[in-house]
Amino acid sequence: MAPFKVIILNGFLGSGKTTLFRNLLTQSKKLELNVAAIVNDMSELDVDGEILGNNPAIEEGDNPLVSIHSCVLSSKKGLQQLQTALLDLIESSTKTFELILIETSGSCHPMPLIEFFKKSEDFKLTGVFTLVDSLSLSRDFDSGESLIPSFQDNLKNGCRDVTNLLVEQVLFGSHIFLTKTDRVSHYESDVAIETLRKLNPNASVQVLHFGNMSLPSLLELPIYDFQSVAVLTQELFLDSEYDHDGDRPYNIGTRVVKSDLPFHPMRLWDVCHTFLNEHIYRSKGFFWLASRDKFAMLWNQAGSGINLEIVGSWRAGIAEDIESGLTETEIIELKKRIEKEPGRFGDRHCDLTIIGNKEHIDDFTSAIESCFLSEAEVQRWRNGQEFDDPWPRTVKKVWN
Repeated sequence: MAPFKVIILNGFLGSGKTTLFRNLLTQSKKLELNVAAIVNDMSELDVDGEILGNNPAIEEGDNPLVSIHSCVLSSKKGLQQLQTALLDLIESSTKTFELILIETSGSCHPMPLIEFFKKSEDFKLTGVFTLVDSLSLSRDFDSGESLIPSFQDNLKNGCRDVTNLLVEQVLFGSHIFLTKTDRVSHYESDVAIETLRKLNPNASVQVLHFGNMSLPSLLELPIYDFQSVAVLTQELFLDSEYDHDGDRPYNIGTRVVKSDLPFHPMRLWDVCHTFLNEHIYRSKGFFWLASRDKFAMLWNQAGSGINLEIVGSWRAGIAEDIESGLTETEIIELKKRIEKEPGRFGDRHCDLTIIGNKEHIDDFTSAIESCFLSEAEVQRWRNGQEFDDPWPRTVKKVWN
């Protein structure tokens, strides 16, 4: 049997990997291509796995999805789980896959994965796609002009932070994709492209718009050029640096926020505008607002940008809607399911993952937790009080 082709989607937190992943999976269904998907989330909340699991290509059973979470794929624990997942795909599937797509966590270093596939006989690594957020480059590194000097300073001082991670992700990429260029000037994107080409002259550097990429073109890629990164793997980095099942590298920390309470919309708005800064790299998850209690929403923050997306309706909201269109029998059955939920508000809940600099993440997490309704506000809300809601009324619906 010929080796299975593998492409890794790598890149720092919020660079657009999941958007690209969704796009490729959607194409696989339309084009009737057999694609297996593996997604990694460093948090215990498997947000990306839930999002991708609702893609029609996965949800309707056309293609398998394996989620590896609560670890980083480049750690020993992550690599062990990856090996198990790949073997399970081979043994359990009744069909041959044209491609296996792997989306890494944003804090994942690509080198251990490249070494893993270099030794494999069953899988052929054909691409390591590194996605780079042009907006983050513009904000944090003068559109890229200060990226290389900052990296050089870190090497000289023996320091490892997110600058190292970003640069090293680029160094190991076979293809570099600059994302979110619609949010920066042409000059800024040109400077970013020039910097990326200086860092990795062996890679193709392209602009990627909204995750639009042709899936069939990926099937024609040659094997990954392991020789081009041989010097990096042998001389620059030590394997022990990436065994980070315990303390997170690069001074990155994670926190989880869980509650059955809704957010106060105005307080959440104010906290995000006050506390959200370059030290909070990523936050994502599912939540509800007291002002929009029918809808389950996806919180998706990267850097200074936040997207609110409707992912569906809470069962409790449907049961309370007198114009839901359900029959009396259907409503009774729905209420029986809701009664089994552990929360006070049926199936409504908030589950968020926050990823950021260790010195700043606790302050932001505490500020977010202060946005939940107090018990007094819950009573007033139950009695019909409405809360000011400054969030955009038109939000994107992520699942059809």
